[in-house]
Amino acid sequence: MPDIIALAPAPPEADWRAALRDLVTSADTLLDYLQLQPEQVGWSPQAASDFPLRVPRDFMRRMVIGDPADPLLLQVLAGRQELLASSGFGPDPIGETGTANPQPGIIHKYHGRLLLLVTGSCAIHCRYCFRRHFPYSDNQNSRSEWPAALQYIAADDSISEVIFSGGDPLVASDRQLAELVGQLAAIPHVTRLRIHTRLPVIIPQRVTDSLLEALTDSRLATVMVVHSNHANEIDEEVAAAFGRIRKTGMVLLNQSVLLAGINDNAAVLAALSERLFLAGALPYYLHLLDKVAGAAHFDVDESRAKALHREISTVLPGYLLPKLVREIAGAPAKVPV
Repeated sequence: MPDIIALAPAPPEADWRAALRDLVTSADTLLDYLQLQPEQVGWSPQAASDFPLRVPRDFMRRMVIGDPADPLLLQVLAGRQELLASSGFGPDPIGETGTANPQPGIIHKYHGRLLLLVTGSCAIHCRYCFRRHFPYSDNQNSRSEWPAALQYIAADDSISEVIFSGGDPLVASDRQLAELVGQLAAIPHVTRLRIHTRLPVIIPQRVTDSLLEALTDSRLATVMVVHSNHANEIDEEVAAAFGRIRKTGMVLLNQSVLLAGINDNAAVLAALSERLFLAGALPYYLHLLDKVAGAAHFDVDESRAKALHREISTVLPGYLLPKLVREIAGAPAKVPV
């Protein structure tokens, strides 16, 4: 592991809070920085009104100036293609409402584990987000709602793993997270905590000593699953954040989404796996796109996805090969492709 990862000190808490307050929400700001015109990138104010532009400045600074096809830009840019109706694409592509949402703040689809929506807020709006239409207003899960969620978990002794999700759960304060972790650890049949987050990638300053203490100061075995789709997302600050996570003993995994025009290329996918490993994270899942309304232009068909996965399997060792999966509403688990 490079020294910069092992030895870089954690940033002060104020750094990530400032970054979270100073998000780019204006197309003018984003495109002026990149020296691009709206017509070059297919910018759509209507698409942005449906699902607002939101991107941290640090993530924006990793984009290539003057490149309308930059893979980081395309993940956050509100484009005209989002307005096209596409057969098979809808508001709830993986069946997270209805019976899977038995009470506010809980998504319970799989045996033995459930998702706890810690917050509906996120620091970045990825245009392919499968929850871009999710009814967060009906799923408030602030401190006042926690007792009901915890009671649901305590009443079902088949639940051994709780997954912090959102939004992005790391938008919550360290104090809130520590309190929630402690309350979960008091439930005897819960043995594992998993955190699904993009913040260590897009705002690496979020990985402070106090955050890591909040997440690991309990008897629970803790796993963090970050989300990166392209090697260009992982700069030295992100690698240092990953290193701090690893030093706690947490398992650190990455999940990606296969996205047309962004990473649907064997060399790009292999480079991502290699970069993740150097930074201390193991590739976990490569998801086929969840068919959410507004994201059809990112879809890669299954036959091409399989071909890409076969191709990268010939150049990567098995431990760097992510599992190619699709999530199907009503299925009892992720479905291998």
